[in-house]
Amino acid sequence: MMPVNATKSHTASTKLTITIMTPHIQSFYDPHTGTITHLVYDDIKGHAAIIDPVLDYDPKSGRTHTSNADHLITAVKELHLQVDWIIETHTHADHISSAQYLRQHLGGKIAIGAHIGQVQSVFKNLFHLEADFAVDGTQFDHLFQDKEEFQIGQFTATAIAVPGHTPADMAYKVGDAIFVGDTLFMPDVGTARCDFPGGDAHQLYHSIQLILSYPGHTRLYLCHDYPPDERDMSSHCSITAQKKSNIHIQDGISEEQFVAMRTQRDADLAMPVLMLPAVQMNIRAGLPPPPEENGVSYLKIPLNLL
Repeated sequence: MMPVNATKSHTASTKLTITIMTPHIQSFYDPHTGTITHLVYDDIKGHAAIIDPVLDYDPKSGRTHTSNADHLITAVKELHLQVDWIIETHTHADHISSAQYLRQHLGGKIAIGAHIGQVQSVFKNLFHLEADFAVDGTQFDHLFQDKEEFQIGQFTATAIAVPGHTPADMAYKVGDAIFVGDTLFMPDVGTARCDFPGGDAHQLYHSIQLILSYPGHTRLYLCHDYPPDERDMSSHCSITAQKKSNIHIQDGISEEQFVAMRTQRDADLAMPVLMLPAVQMNIRAGLPPPPEENGVSYLKIPLNLL
């Protein structure tokens, strides 16, 4: 793992001084979906990325609104930031993305992992989408490859493929922080489910081990928190804390033990409340399906299929 920035100072003997740059991060929690959106920025050059934004959705009425996104927009404008990226860690099944709304108001490229096409292919068939719905990720402005580097102002960020929860999950390393999506939750909550189409508990185990191979002080920023009653919501924790006390994958848990636990646990989990509307829009980078002849967009509910 290379440092973000390294400088040499020459004395009687050459010394290497390593400086790990720390991005500024503001986190926004949506209690309705348990989702945490992160605003990551460089306060020197004023460039920013938004990771995993939420579009508010009322499943009873089918109406969307933008309270969460508007809070983000206000923060960006107060800080005088230029948004370069609106990034998804994966195709979310528990909330709809507000990426399109944010791009309209703030600019930036909407990006996701390069394997999004695998997810699109599965759900195109499941929802029997229009014949010309593309399954190559072209709905997004940019598709990140594993180990691809990109800039957020002075920070060189790195995309890291972490399949398991879905085949297209990505984490993003920015300075001393990694945005892990749904691979890991807080240690007292555990790890992500693997029973969605294309999910794989073996892959998730190895993806988590890759994340945990970074230095112990590295901050892991989470996409969700579902806190037990005895604590408040937390947006991040350290790798050391995860290795010490994650209830699913702390040090000493073998791959076989993890897969057995994950398989048994997933068999009893209910479907996420917003999965059907969320996936249909998120595979389109947050856009609704094309309007029908009456000008209205419709979401589908497959009966007796899932």
